[in-house]
Amino acid sequence: MQVTPMVWVITIAVTIAFFVYEFFAHVRKPHEPTIGESARWSAFYVGLALLFGVGIGVTNGWTFGGEYFAGYLTEKALSLDNLFLFIVIMTGFAVPRIYQQKVLMIGIVIALIMRGGFIAVGAALIESFSWVFYLFGALLFVLAWQQLKGDHGDPADNAFMRLVRRILPVTDEYHEDRLVVRKDGRRFVTPMLLTILAIGFIDLLFALDSIPAIYGLTEEAYIVFTANAFALMGLRQLYFLIGGLLERLIYLGQGLAAILGFIAVKLVLHALHVNEVPFINGGQPVEWAPEIPIWLSLAFIGTTIAVATVASLVATRGGRAPGGHAREVEEHSDASA
Repeated sequence: MQVTPMVWVITIAVTIAFFVYEFFAHVRKPHEPTIGESARWSAFYVGLALLFGVGIGVTNGWTFGGEYFAGYLTEKALSLDNLFLFIVIMTGFAVPRIYQQKVLMIGIVIALIMRGGFIAVGAALIESFSWVFYLFGALLFVLAWQQLKGDHGDPADNAFMRLVRRILPVTDEYHEDRLVVRKDGRRFVTPMLLTILAIGFIDLLFALDSIPAIYGLTEEAYIVFTANAFALMGLRQLYFLIGGLLERLIYLGQGLAAILGFIAVKLVLHALHVNEVPFINGGQPVEWAPEIPIWLSLAFIGTTIAVATVASLVATRGGRAPGGHAREVEEHSDASA
C-alpha cells in the first residue's frame, strides 16, 4: 500500500480538524449531551469509519480493506473497555456530568497522541527488526491474561495517583471546569486535573494494548493510524449514549482476551514465517508456519465481539449479574457517594 506524504498530511490535518470542531461546537460550553445528540453523532462517526474502509478497499484492494476493518473492530472493542474505565474514573472522582465532556475530550486527544507515538515507534521497529513480532506476541499473551482476570485495579487510586496527590496540593471541591485555582495566596490543582491525569495514565496503558494488537493484523502504519483515529472519534458521544449499557457488558473482558490471544498467535506464526532469529530454525523462516488470512481474522474478531455482547445482555437481562463491570461501577458509585 503506497501512501504519499501528502496523503499523510491531509489525513492528520482532517483528524485534527474534527477534534477542533468537536471542542468548539460541543465541548467548549459545559453541558450534558442528550441521547438524540449522542446517537446522531455516534452514527455519523461509525458511518464515516465504514465509508473510509470501503474507500480503502476500492482504491487499494480488499486485502487492505479487510485489514482496516479488522483493525477498526479490534480498536473499537478495546476503546469500549477503555470507556468503561473512564466511567470508573469519573465515578471515583465524582465529576459533575456537565463537565465530563471536557474531561473525555482531553482524554481522547491524549489517547490519540500517545497511540500516534506508539504507531511511529512500532512501524520503525517492524521495518528494522523482524523479531519484534515475537515481542508483540508475548506482550499480547500477557495482556490477554490480564483481560481474562479482569483486574484493572482502581484507576482513581493507584500508585501513580497517590504519588500525584503527595506532590501536588489538591482542593477538595470542583471549581467549575478549572484545573488550577488560587486560595489564600497559594495555587491548588482541582479534582478536574487529577481526573485528566488518571485518564491520561489509563490511555498510556491502553496504547500498550492496542498498538501491538493492530500491528498483528496489518503492517501498514496508515491503516493502523486511521483505524485508531476512527475508533476514538465518537467515543465521547458513545460514553453518554451507552454508559448504562456498558455496565451490562460483563463478558467484554473475556471477549477481548480471546481477541488478543488470537492476534498473539497470529503474530507468533507470522514471526516464524519471516524468522531471522539465529537460535530458531538456524535463523531461517519456518516453512510450515501458516499465515492466518485476514478474512479469518475479521470473522473471528466480529464473531467474538458479537458473542460476548449477546451473552452479556442475556446474562444481565432483568438485573445485573454478580461480578464484572457492573459490580465494579457499583462499588465506585458507593465509594464516591
